Amino acid sequence: MTSIKSGHVLVLGGARSGKSTFAEKLVKASGLGMYYVATGRAWDGEMQARIDEHRERRGADWQTHEEPLELATCLEAIDAPDRIILIDCLTLWVTNLMMEERDMAAEFERLAAYVPQAKARLVFVSNEVGLGIVPENRMARDFRDHAGRLHQIVAEKSAEVYFIAAGLPLKMKG
Repeated sequence: MTSIKSGHVLVLGGARSGKSTFAEKLVKASGLGMYYVATGRAWDGEMQARIDEHRERRGADWQTHEEPLELATCLEAIDAPDRIILIDCLTLWVTNLMMEERDMAAEFERLAAYVPQAKARLVFVSNEVGLGIVPENRMARDFRDHAGRLHQIVAEKSAEVYFIAAGLPLKMKG
């Protein structure tokens, strides 16, 4: 298992690729206080089951904060140099922002401005959605485009970037 040397980390992958499990192992190996920021909302029973699975897998060793919209504010509130914060996941955050008709550029800029000044190490998890076919509807295309822009911003601010496929990490940066 690899460990975080310094700086922030972005972990990308497809659905059920093993990205959250990989990120959780990175965090556990750090030896720092483990914090988890969950951005998901249970819009239906299937999503609730996924959230429950993540909670059960993490166990009681994590300080969990559920924040679907105000990500930068939440991170600022729990930031400290002896902590590592896992944010899971950016694409769910994008979905929540879109559903609330928030200003995407402003929200991304707020997060981008916070990341370099964070005292804690940050580990971002997100779904790579830009590798498939072009979506047929406008909202899905906007989502794909927003996620791609956000990934570029976070990757640029991260010391390490991993792409996970079939549970296997490919280190892309760092």
